[in-house]
Amino acid sequence: MNPELDLTIERVIRAPRVSVWDAWTDPALLEQWWTPAPTRTRVDVLDPRPGGGFVTRMSEDGEAYVPHTDAAFIVVEEGSRLVFTNAIDSAWRPAAPAPVSMTADVRLRDHPDGTEYLVTVRHGDPASRARHEELGFFDGWGSVTEALARLTESRGA
Repeated sequence: MNPELDLTIERVIRAPRVSVWDAWTDPALLEQWWTPAPTRTRVDVLDPRPGGGFVTRMSEDGEAYVPHTDAAFIVVEEGSRLVFTNAIDSAWRPAAPAPVSMTADVRLRDHPDGTEYLVTVRHGDPASRARHEELGFFDGWGSVTEALARLTESRGA
């Protein structure tokens, strides 16, 4: 973690690690928490393997969907780690994503109370990190992390 370049979200989710993993890798589950409510998510591509695509759209009204995420998975360690970047798109073409280019590293570890959940979002320079924070990183990623926790905790073991 480099505090000049990275932003993190960390919490314990009171659900088994496999439940949190499934919520990240099952399109029907990801659609339930990936964008802050009341925005709706549609998953177009979710291929959690190195080189696989990650494409989502979002909608305010459930009718018109606009691009949200177009990224590629870099690292996938079954049940414990997902790393994806929007610096290249799902077709492995260089991208200039708005509002910032980033690489997200999602780590899941067993915890006595469920799952230790750690997301580190890496940026290429301090200005990009600052911009992401100013745009509401902690509110946005925090609210979807809360939604992920609610979903997985309600599903149980």
